[in-house]
Amino acid sequence: MTAPKPEDEGRIKAKILVLHGADDGFITADAITAFQEGMRKAGADWQMVYFGRTVHSFTNPGADKVGIQGIAYNPKADARSWDYMQVFLREIFIPK
Repeated sequence: MTAPKPEDEGRIKAKILVLHGADDGFITADAITAFQEGMRKAGADWQMVYFGRTVHSFTNPGADKVGIQGIAYNPKADARSWDYMQVFLREIFIPK
């Protein structure tokens, strides 16, 4: 997760959806804070959703096979994230 740069202020036109495992140890709290602050300063249209009891790569059914601690598939979070993604895509491609 990378925070926008100061020169990005007012230039981010895309809508942004971040679906994040709340227990993802690969992304630091400082990185999340910097990202959120950068999005606010940039005036971006963004959303961030956290999934509890969820780590990195939670949407990848093969994640458990890599054998790395902190990477695991979570079928419930995967399904929920897909629901959020569909709402997000409808907003973009089927405007009211």
